[in-house]
Amino acid sequence: MSTILRRVIFIGILYTIWEAISKSGMFPSFLWPPILISSHGEATVLGTLWHGLVSGQILEATFITLRRLVIGFAIAITLGLLMGYAIARYKWVDDTLGFLITALQSVPSIVWLPLAIVWFKLGEGAILFIVTIGATWTMTVNASTGFKNVSPLYLKVAKTMGSSGLHLLRTVVLPASIPHLISGLRIAWAFAWRALMAGELLGTGGGLGQLLEMGRALQSMDLVLSIMIIIGVVGTLMDNQVFMRMEKTISRKWGISTRL
Repeated sequence: MSTILRRVIFIGILYTIWEAISKSGMFPSFLWPPILISSHGEATVLGTLWHGLVSGQILEATFITLRRLVIGFAIAITLGLLMGYAIARYKWVDDTLGFLITALQSVPSIVWLPLAIVWFKLGEGAILFIVTIGATWTMTVNASTGFKNVSPLYLKVAKTMGSSGLHLLRTVVLPASIPHLISGLRIAWAFAWRALMAGELLGTGGGLGQLLEMGRALQSMDLVLSIMIIIGVVGTLMDNQVFMRMEKTISRKWGISTRL
């Protein structure tokens, strides 16, 4: 049985269970809305999703969310690479900044929101700060691990042939660290995505998180579930079509694939 068929069957089972509970009357329709089939004219999840897409409301919110995500993620990757290299390159940085980042990595991103609101007010700046914080520490740790694990043999051979400085970093250190960097990108993206949703739920300025909060305030679970579908689809597409493919390509190239 192919992977696609397994997934279709699994989703079909979940859909059947959901619709059965919705039609059973165990919960009010606004708390447990049907996904597709409306028996008494109540709103359905896919119907709300379709109307939101056609009206442009969900598309506009998705664009705002993705714009914030790309900006915050780009800042986090830049900071993570710079700090990761410094931690791997200098022992005193590892003993100080590396120790601090390891401690900060265990702090949930949403905990930073009160501080972000004080610094940037309840707006765009606070949300971007939360997104950046959500991904920076993870990227830093993975980058520093990748740089530290570069084979000393590669470095000795390169230095013997006259490579040093930026040339050594560009031609030896970065290529040898790519497997760790790709894993760091994938995990950092997931953390940034979650941090963004938390920030938008409590912040202002539109976005998918704000639509979720609006659905909660209106007790419109069909809207909440439709936004959750968008969030899940975007996250899955990025993970499977971008980062997982990058990771598999690098693994095959370096001969470290673990699949039997």
